[in-house]
Order: sequence, then structure tokens, then C-alpha cells
Amino acid sequence: MNTGFFTVKHLLVFLLCLLSLSFFSQTNSMVKGFVYDKANGEPVPFSNVYFKGTTIGANTDLNGFFSITKIPPGEYTLLVTNLDFDTIRESISLKAGEILSKKFFAVKGGIKLDEVEVSTNNTEKVENTTVAVQKIDPILINKLPSVGEPDIAQYLQVLPGVVFTGDQGGQLYIRGGLPVQNKVLLDGLIVYNPFHSIGLFSVFDNDIMKNADVYSAGFGAEYGGRTSSIMDITTRDGNKKRLSGKIGFSTFGGKAVLEGPLVKLTESGNTSASFIISAKHSYLPQTSKIIYPYANPNGLPFYYTDVYGKASINSTNGGKFSLFGFNFTDKVNYSDIASFAWKNIGAGTNFVFVPPNSNILVEGVFAFSKYRIDFKNPSLETDSKSSEVSGVNTGFNFVKFFGKQEMRFGFEGIITNTNFQLQNPLYAVIELKRSTIDIASFLKYKFVDTKKRIVFEPSFRVQYYATLGVVSPEPRGAIKINITPKIRFKGAGGLYSQTLISASNDRDVVNLFYGFINAPNSEDISKNYLDNKGRLQTVSSAVQKSTHIVGGFELDLFKHIELNVEVYQKFFNQVINTNRDKVFEDNVLNASRPDEFKKNFVIEQGRARGFDVVLKYDRKRYYFWAVYSLTVNDRWVGNNNTKVVLNYPPNFDRRHNINLVSSYTFGKRKNWEVNARWNFGTGFPFTQTQGFINSFNPQGNINYNFPTANSSNLGYIPSTLNGGRLPSFHRMDIGLKYKYHWSERTLLEINAGATNIYNRANIFYVDRFTFKRINQLPIMPSLNMSLTF
Repeated sequence: MNTGFFTVKHLLVFLLCLLSLSFFSQTNSMVKGFVYDKANGEPVPFSNVYFKGTTIGANTDLNGFFSITKIPPGEYTLLVTNLDFDTIRESISLKAGEILSKKFFAVKGGIKLDEVEVSTNNTEKVENTTVAVQKIDPILINKLPSVGEPDIAQYLQVLPGVVFTGDQGGQLYIRGGLPVQNKVLLDGLIVYNPFHSIGLFSVFDNDIMKNADVYSAGFGAEYGGRTSSIMDITTRDGNKKRLSGKIGFSTFGGKAVLEGPLVKLTESGNTSASFIISAKHSYLPQTSKIIYPYANPNGLPFYYTDVYGKASINSTNGGKFSLFGFNFTDKVNYSDIASFAWKNIGAGTNFVFVPPNSNILVEGVFAFSKYRIDFKNPSLETDSKSSEVSGVNTGFNFVKFFGKQEMRFGFEGIITNTNFQLQNPLYAVIELKRSTIDIASFLKYKFVDTKKRIVFEPSFRVQYYATLGVVSPEPRGAIKINITPKIRFKGAGGLYSQTLISASNDRDVVNLFYGFINAPNSEDISKNYLDNKGRLQTVSSAVQKSTHIVGGFELDLFKHIELNVEVYQKFFNQVINTNRDKVFEDNVLNASRPDEFKKNFVIEQGRARGFDVVLKYDRKRYYFWAVYSLTVNDRWVGNNNTKVVLNYPPNFDRRHNINLVSSYTFGKRKNWEVNARWNFGTGFPFTQTQGFINSFNPQGNINYNFPTANSSNLGYIPSTLNGGRLPSFHRMDIGLKYKYHWSERTLLEINAGATNIYNRANIFYVDRFTFKRINQLPIMPSLNMSLTF
């Protein structure tokens, strides 16, 4: 315990000392500022701001902020370039030691300098490591065929290394990681379940999204508390110039977005305030009875309602303060098989602050989030589960710029509460309540050599699990070597940890329930376990850890064709899983029984290996994207009582996955677009049923009624864990869009399409006792109309 405080305390002192350093020479000058969209006042990220004829410049971040340091005094022409906006040109005179603050308002259009397109693209590719990361914006999401409104959930399914369990259930597995090992952030707030029961939709509204970054492996030290991946989503602030919005209706649901100024932004760049509100609702259970009776004569039982709101204040110097909140609800009810209901609520605040006469950017967040899910199995009255997780997270990040180099450091604190309840078919009851406090700090440095041949990002995180008294030092790093501007090699790796664990049942044919348990006590875990090589190990703590290594290359084959290849391995050194073999309660009466039959949790180990190939062609009207992923997932669980180590594939182990996406824009005004997507994936593993038995009563209840139990509490004998494979999955979706510009500010969009156009019967769920099978969605034509004003 004392060692942990010592480590964190001294690291905090070190970071504060770094903050006090200016890294700024009085003989040089500095230009910093923000780039905004003139039409609505939103920040314009990923713009290139540089001095013409020099290599001096910087890129804007998600806040539209840029900082150019170490500028020799003199006369310059400053250029602001972005592929979606007109180029801005301004003459600037700098004196020695001068700090100049600027605000630029960019206009959407096509006025660009000849070299701008090449410069903007190459800067992003050459100056950033971009290892195992996919950057997503609403424009890319709109290129896919969509059922109803375009949604990030449909786009995530085509990313390399990403596996979805299907149209229904909506669980996301990223390069061998469980959903609980994937951290999802919305404006800095932790969202525990971002997907709806119908996997075509997420809780996020595409029209309020500004950007989304998906880190599938080897992410930097600014992120922590998860052992597999990160999904970081930021939303827009709302139109600061005028009242605007969008109304949309489809065969699946309806939505509305309203945004506008509370204090209008003027050309002088005054302090302004804005709001944005989004609401989505599914009426599929009602419309499906009429439109899709062949899918289910009783209607497709997917209900959801999402509401999100945000208010922001932007100061004259570019600082920002935001308040936001959401309420996401969902339920699905197959009356004779399964019933689920879950709810996400959350609220928070974040800010951006730029101190005067400094090139430091300060970001902060304080947020609360809560998620609850309930499951009941009508076929088996003893099979019920519920899980609730809530938490408060806060953090402060500091970014320091000096030349092309960049340093980030910050602090984070999280309080997490979980409450999990389960009664399994053997009448064993598990009920766990747990609260934990986590504290972390990190330091990350970005180095770019003067010739832009090497980009190196070493980082270090100290994660302190205060409740457990465990300190986890986590070194990480990423590198890119630019052989030429068109041939680039890259790699990343690091150590990662977390305490939150999953409470799923790996023996379900398709996993529907996803609960959460936070850092169980050591006495709830089997004290000893066998590792993947059969060696006896002792459990030291409830902290789960993993090691990542990933490498690859990027190749610009031609001007508009890019090839990206990555190879990766994740080794999950310690995975805490619910004990499938628990029969007895862990009490004095059963003290002599082996831990394998009475403890709530056991230790497993896991490994994910694979490689991904992405080929992209993007030119003017035509877009094509091909993705192939090969993944091999292994889990090992050892029984110290029998001295046997079982190697099995987890239920998300899809070995081969192919996605082909294409879109084409046509018409004189480019107001027509046709798109298509085809997906193929080999079958998931599952545990086959070997036989059936009457569930016995292990608790010694003398009043146990065997005749009644025989009819209502039938049990099953499982075969080899995940020894079978479901059939392969494949599906094709198509879409056709038409845009009609009613006026300069009013746009009518009609989107017609269909999912699963050749009506493939992809399996979704099979009840073990009734043998009733439910498939994924059949062919489903859809029509969506929206009006943007």
C-alpha cells in the first residue's frame, strides 16, 4: 500500500514540475489559435496550419486548436488547409518572443491551392503513428448502406479485427477482447453498453457526432482501465449561428435533432453559447407486424429510446465549458425464450482551457454513468440474472507543444460500483456487491525528427487500484518509420490492466446477457490455478492484465489506393471468469471441497493472434473498401483438482471475416448515391448439448419435489466446452440515396435500401430445451426520409 502512494506521489510531483517548464525561447515566436466552421462555429479538426515555403506548422486537434512554436522572427504567409474547406491565407509578421493568438473561420467549398490535397493527406499519414487505430467521422458512416438512419454500429462491423455477434444482441469484440475489455467514452464519460438489442443501431446519433477513434490494440498511456481496446467518441457543440436541426422517419424508427445558439457567435469571435438535443425512438414492434410479418407474425420485439442533450459556452480565447446528459433505454422480449431490459443514464461536464501567454492546452472531465440489465428465461424459472454498474470518473489532461514535438500528461480517478445477481439451473446463487476506487496518472511524449522519417511515442501509465492496494506500472510505446512518404512501417505495444470483469455464460449457444462484476475479493477466487502450460500458479490479486504487440505497414500503391496490413498478438495473462462448475456454496460445511466446485470465480488465460488487410480506393465519386481479418482466439482454464488444462475457443472466435464496401455518387449535382456491403464470417463456436437430466438440489432441501422439478427445471449435460461450430454467416446489404436541396439551408434526403437481400438464414439463438431456433434478420427492405434545416 505504501509503495503505491510513494509511486503515485512522486510521479505527480514530476508531472507538476514538467508543467512549470515553458520550453519556450525568448528569441523565437509562437502562433496559437483555433479553426472554426464559419457556418456554425463548430471546431474544424485535422486541418493543416503552416507557413508557406517552410516546414513549420501544426495540425488542429478535435477542439480545432493548433500551436506552432519555435518560429524565427520574420514575415510569413500562414495557410490553413482542409480538404472540406476553402484554403485560408493570411500574412503575419512576428517579432522575437511574440505570442500571437488567432481565430480562423473556414468556409466549406472547393477553393484550394494546388498542393493542398497532397499536403493535407501526407501530413496525417507521415506525422502520426496511427497504429491499430481507425478514425471515423459521419461522412464515412454515410457511405455504407443503412437500415433506417446511418449509425456507427453498422460502420463498426466493417472495421478490421472487429466481430459482431449479429443483427440481434449487438455485442462488439475487438481483436480478441470481450465487450467488458473495451472502454467506450462519450465526451469523456464511460458508457458501459453502447449498443441496442437490435445490433444495427447504437445509442449514438450520427448527426451529433463530431469524431470517433477506435483503438483496437497498443493504445497509448492516456487511456487505461481496459485490457483490449478503446472507443472514444466526441459530439458537436451545436450551431452557434442559427437555429437548425433534422427530422427523420424510417420503417424502423424516428428521430429529431435540434440545435442553435443561446448566445449567438459573431464575426468578432465573441463569447457564445449553444445547445444540441437529440432523440431517437424505435417503433419497429408496431411497424414490423405490417411491413415484416414474415420475420415474426407477432412483430419484431425491439424497443429503444435514446435522448441526449448538451449545452456549451465558448469564450473569446477559445476556451470551452460543456454540460451534457443522456438517457438510453432498451428491451427485447421473446415471450417463450428470453426477456431482456437495460438502461443507460449519465451526465457530466467537460472543459477546454488555454492559459494566456502559454502553448499549453488543458482538458478536464467530471461525469457519472449508470447501466442496468435484467434477464429472464421463461423456459427455466430458475434462470434469472441482473447486473448494475455505476461510476463517477474525473480527469485532467495537459498538452504541451514545442516545435513538432508534443507532450501529454494527466490524472484520472474513477469510483465504480457493481451489483450482480444470478441463480443458475443448479440452484446455486451468486450475489455480489462491490465498490472500487482507481487512481491513475500518465505521461506521453511525441517525437518527430526534422526529416519526418521517424515518429516515436513512448508513454507510461501508473494505475493504482486503491481498494485492492495494487499498483500497476504500464509502459507503452508506438513508432512509425517512413521509408518514403508512400511506404511506412509502424508498431506499438504495452502493458494494460483492469478490474471490471464479465459475468457472461460461455456455454450459451449465442451470448445474450452481458453483466459486470468489479474486482471480486480474493477469497471469492480459486486460490490456485494452472496456467496454459500446466504450471501451478497462485492468485496474487484480482487485477487482470494483458500484453499487446502489433506491427504492420502502410503502402500508397497509387494516388487514390491505400493498403494497410497489421499483425497483432494480445496475451491476457489473467482473466477472471465466472465458475461454470460451481455446485456448492462456499461455507463452513463445504470447507473440505475443492475450490473448483465452490468458488464464484476461476482464473483463465487467453491469447488473440491475427492479421488484418485493408485495401481502400477513394476518388471523387467512387469509394471501395475491402477488409480481410484472420483471428485465432484461445482460452485456457486449468483444474487444479484434476490437473487438467482445457484449451478452448471463446464463443466470439470467428476465424475468417471479410467485408466488401462500395459506394458511387452520380448525377450532375452529385445528388444520387448507390452503395453496397457484403460480409462473410465463419461460424462461432458453441457448447453442444450431450443430454438432459432432472436438475438436482445440491443444497439438501428435503422438501424438493422431483415430479414438479422434472417438468419445469430440466437440466442439460454439456459436451466439450465450445467444441461445436455454428454455420457460417454471410449477408449483403444495398442502399440508394437521393438528395434534394430545397433551399440553401434545407435538404431533403430519401434513403431506400434492404438488408440481407438474398435472405440468408443466419442463426441467432437456439433454446437448449425447446430446440426453438431464431434466425438473424431476414431480408428487410427499408425506407428513410429526413429533412435537414
